[in-house]
Amino acid sequence: MAKRPAEAVSPSAPAARQVPMRDFSRSLPMSLLRAREAVMRQFRPSLREHGLTEQQWRILRALASVEAVEVTELARTAFLLGPSLSRILRDLEARSLIGRETAKADLRRSMVSISKEGVKLMASVAPTSEAIYAEITRRFGARKLAELQEMLGELERSLSALDAGDEATAEE
Repeated sequence: MAKRPAEAVSPSAPAARQVPMRDFSRSLPMSLLRAREAVMRQFRPSLREHGLTEQQWRILRALASVEAVEVTELARTAFLLGPSLSRILRDLEARSLIGRETAKADLRRSMVSISKEGVKLMASVAPTSEAIYAEITRRFGARKLAELQEMLGELERSLSALDAGDEATAEE
């Protein structure tokens, strides 16, 4: 196999010219992060008013949709690392917004649920949250927002299927 001569790159050339990749601002992860940041900027003031962080709100939202959930499943659902989740749960428990108890089937596992106080806090945040969603929908358009959510779901499913295929291949 013949070696190709390396292109001469000036040490003073911008890094983008040295690395054969798409422009940083056009990368999918950066586009998703910028969009997430634009959305979260709308919600943060309301969350701060209620003494909540984004992660705490995410946990409360996840817990409001289930009776109780095991901690590792909650971490997966809310996309939080275990150590971060432990700290957040400790803070929410200290504020009596959640309850924690040992799983009956496995005493090493902990089950978490939202408390009545947590539900009351969510009910006080909900009107503002829904108003923010309505404004986002008004600005972006209901149809486009629904299409975006559908496309993001499709992207997630297609990449999850790709991951599952990679895992199956690795096991063979």
